[in-house]
Amino acid sequence: MPRPIWSGSISFGLVNVPVKVLTAVRKKTVRFHQLHAADGARIQQKRVCSADGQEVSFEDLAKGYELYPGQYVMIEPEELDALDPEKTQTIDIEDFVELARIDPLFFDTSYYLVPDARGEKAYRLLLEAMRESGRVGIARVVMRTKQYLCAVRPVEEALVLTTMNFADEVVGQDEIDGLPGEQDASERELKMAEALIESLTTDWEPDKYTDTYRESVMALIEAKAEGQELVSAPSAPPSAPVIDLMAALEASLEQSRQVKEAREAAG
Repeated sequence: MPRPIWSGSISFGLVNVPVKVLTAVRKKTVRFHQLHAADGARIQQKRVCSADGQEVSFEDLAKGYELYPGQYVMIEPEELDALDPEKTQTIDIEDFVELARIDPLFFDTSYYLVPDARGEKAYRLLLEAMRESGRVGIARVVMRTKQYLCAVRPVEEALVLTTMNFADEVVGQDEIDGLPGEQDASERELKMAEALIESLTTDWEPDKYTDTYRESVMALIEAKAEGQELVSAPSAPPSAPVIDLMAALEASLEQSRQVKEAREAAG
């Protein structure tokens, strides 16, 4: 069971809801250590001065911001400490907005908000009110000396806090090269594309999507740990580039129809 990483209260208007913050996502990345190939010993990372090649102790490290190549502004730890945001222990909701108006590009990391016994009624009230209105709260919160912009939203029977990217952190499309210009598709092409989308439309079932790469890596690790010899299957040749858009749409639609019929027959 995840442990609380922060405790405080949700504040909106004159209402305060005592809550605890729990991690909502566990990243499952396969992590490797760097080893010496000759003897399997762990590799140690050392902090070395680029000027004299000597190892530098942690006590002798300083922070610097690079203004120009090789030119730094030195910042003292106490100068940064003076700028730390005030720890208010509150999730201060400033606005309520429609969830559909927030592009997912702005979302970052999610956490569950769990009420304590004193705040269960107010928690349920806020949950139901946001669910009925279709709106989410945009708030600020300070966790671990850092201030976050965040969204508080209802997810099933819980309130979820999702940290957000600030507007100047999201790359604008005007900075992206290679996006296609306006190209008018024919009415027939558009209808075929819509039909293909409709044929592939289904209910959201998150359990059907798995990290096949991570599963393969873990299978490899387990097999090697047991002393098995593994032979990799040859990779499939790359498919030829699509030339005829209509032919590709028609073939995709037919393939989707056959798959759907096969599923219905098996089910």
